[in-house]
Amino acid sequence: MRTRWIVAVVALAVVAVVAGAVVAFWPRDAEAQDPEIAVSRSSCGTGWAAPKPGPQTFRVHNTGSVTAEVDLIDPATGVIYGEIEGLGPSTTRPLQVNLGNGSYAFRCLPEDAGAIVGPTAQVSGGADRTGPGVAPVTHNDLLGPLKAYQAHVTTGLGELVTNTGALKNAIHGGDRAASETAWLTAHLTYERLGAAYDAFGDTDGALNGTADGLPGGTGDEDFTGFHRLESGLWHGEDLGALAGVADQLDTDAHALQTSFADSQVDGNDLALRAHEIMENTLQFELTGRTDYGSGTNLATARANLDGTRAVLDVLRPLLTPRYQQLPKLDSWLTRTQTTLDAAHRPDGTWTPLAQLDVKQRQKLNADVSELTELLAPIAAIAEPRRVS
Repeated sequence: MRTRWIVAVVALAVVAVVAGAVVAFWPRDAEAQDPEIAVSRSSCGTGWAAPKPGPQTFRVHNTGSVTAEVDLIDPATGVIYGEIEGLGPSTTRPLQVNLGNGSYAFRCLPEDAGAIVGPTAQVSGGADRTGPGVAPVTHNDLLGPLKAYQAHVTTGLGELVTNTGALKNAIHGGDRAASETAWLTAHLTYERLGAAYDAFGDTDGALNGTADGLPGGTGDEDFTGFHRLESGLWHGEDLGALAGVADQLDTDAHALQTSFADSQVDGNDLALRAHEIMENTLQFELTGRTDYGSGTNLATARANLDGTRAVLDVLRPLLTPRYQQLPKLDSWLTRTQTTLDAAHRPDGTWTPLAQLDVKQRQKLNADVSELTELLAPIAAIAEPRRVS
């Protein structure tokens, strides 16, 4: 499920789609009183009479023959206060908003047709508009961030193949301590590339997959990559038996470097990853589900934080005028980094999750959870939108 949020001071619209059905809640006896807004290829936003301020629900009905997107906007600036995606023909969906004083209009974007902006409605008698909605981000707006992030990942992949090569050499050299150190360096290099995973395709599973779902568990022949080596290194497996696994990891890393040069991070995915990286950190690293013996989940979480920062760095020019919570997000990034860094011991090792006391564990979970919540709106704010 993907829930889209448009964040604004004077208006909040939430559209949640689950398996093609809209999740919405409003009193049955109020439905007949809610204005029905008609949209089609030829007209947009008809049916909105006597506009009023405050919370309300529009029943947006597609009277046309093609699917359409529908936005509630400020017609002078294009700022969006609410939206519905994929409104099918003869379909009605609710759009819940909280309107302050100002001008509003519906913008309809039917498939294979230009945008239509409906009549302007003036709302008065309510709260003054004290802040902006969200200005849409277009595909052109994302060209610069995507280019910068592509360059960042390309550099990171260069570091990765250097580090997997060093790991391979350490294992072939028969030095377990050096192999464990090289493993952590290479693994964290990979974990910092979090926003590019979709562009990595099946190679991600080969490099960083777990034994979950494999019939043979950690002994399954399809269990490969970093975690297979982690299991062997920290459970005393003969290094000679691990040499082939290390060779394959290095080969896969070089193949990824080559293939990524001809691929591209999708604009729809870039902003989504800012949230998903930390969401995965909560789900997998802070639960220890990906620990195969090294006890380095907190090191991975710290690398994931670096990966999140890399996404935010390229998106920051777009987010600064659009996301009012950005200063608070930056504060929680710093706070979470400080919490994670406290687990990095002076000798270079990391405190295993199991060795944290209750207060340390509670603080860590709270910091990462709050950070994840603050990252959630970015997926919708910076998603590229069609405006014409």
